[in-house]
Amino acid sequence: MSTNAISPVAAGWIRRWLILLALMVYAIILVGGATRLTDSGLSITEWRPVSGALPPMSEAAWLAEFEKYRSTTQYQFQNAGMSMGEFQFIYWWEWGHRQIARLIGLVAVAGFAVFAARRWLGQGLAWKLAGLIALGGLQGAIGWWMVASGIGETERVSVAPYRLMTHFTLALLILAFITWLWLDLGRQQRAGAPKAARQAALALMVLIFVQMAAGALVAGLDAGRTYTDWPLMAGEVFPAHYMHADLGVRSLFEGREATQFNHRLLAYILWAGSLVAAWAFRKSTLSREFAFLAVLVSAQAVWGILTLVNAAPMGLALVHQGLGVVITLWAVYTVWRAGGPRAHNAYCSVMTLGSTKTT
Repeated sequence: MSTNAISPVAAGWIRRWLILLALMVYAIILVGGATRLTDSGLSITEWRPVSGALPPMSEAAWLAEFEKYRSTTQYQFQNAGMSMGEFQFIYWWEWGHRQIARLIGLVAVAGFAVFAARRWLGQGLAWKLAGLIALGGLQGAIGWWMVASGIGETERVSVAPYRLMTHFTLALLILAFITWLWLDLGRQQRAGAPKAARQAALALMVLIFVQMAAGALVAGLDAGRTYTDWPLMAGEVFPAHYMHADLGVRSLFEGREATQFNHRLLAYILWAGSLVAAWAFRKSTLSREFAFLAVLVSAQAVWGILTLVNAAPMGLALVHQGLGVVITLWAVYTVWRAGGPRAHNAYCSVMTLGSTKTT
């Protein structure tokens, strides 16, 4: 086949592989959220990408792992005296999170190798997929960088919130990249929306990414369980301790008051922006996309309030996080749709050439 085109068969299999990767990344985001909510992230104190795939297989091995955890500040100040059963509970959450990461890496590399062997990676797709895999490797390193912030000689009993934010945001970017590639390999054409609609779609997508990052800071500080009244915060419109003297500008990343207030404020702006866009572009080629985005954001706003006033229990918090990811991906789809028609669709180009042969 031509190196400048991808056959429908090749595009179809690569898209299935991308869907599998996307589902696995979505799963690891949710498991990561549960790991955070159960304070399980520091239960495994070493980074062993290969040998760590096997959990402790004997009582002695469990005791050794437990002893390592006992040396952490989190154990000494938060979980002192916990039983082996309690340790195993948090250990399995973190082990499961890392195991899914290993499986994602295996599926990504294996799929790339198969597609390369079959010579299906034309039109620069090989570089894009290689870049995707590289981002996955970087994510693993950032994951350990995050965990390391809460282990060893430190005053922290959890990971640094800005590192958690970095880890979570990169996961979102990876999922967005997968989605974009999947769309580019499909048959659907872009809408070619007016400039104003394209700009609005891009602005909303960027704001959603910022809001998701802000939510990660709230999660990292357990700030969602600190001020649980709404619409006020401890009876105030603007929290009195928005800036802490000892933190200074770091209050924006490490202060419970600032991070929760910012997350609320961004939510209001995003909610209003999505509704305005849905009305303003109701007659454009993106009317359906903007309308559904407004519905999703509205549902998320209501669910966020429900989660807050209930002090962020695991079930409500995970739905809130999961819906946020769905909103992010719909925003990515909206931006993709807003672009002009592709001159060389990876699927359609081979149809133009009249070739469906694969190698």
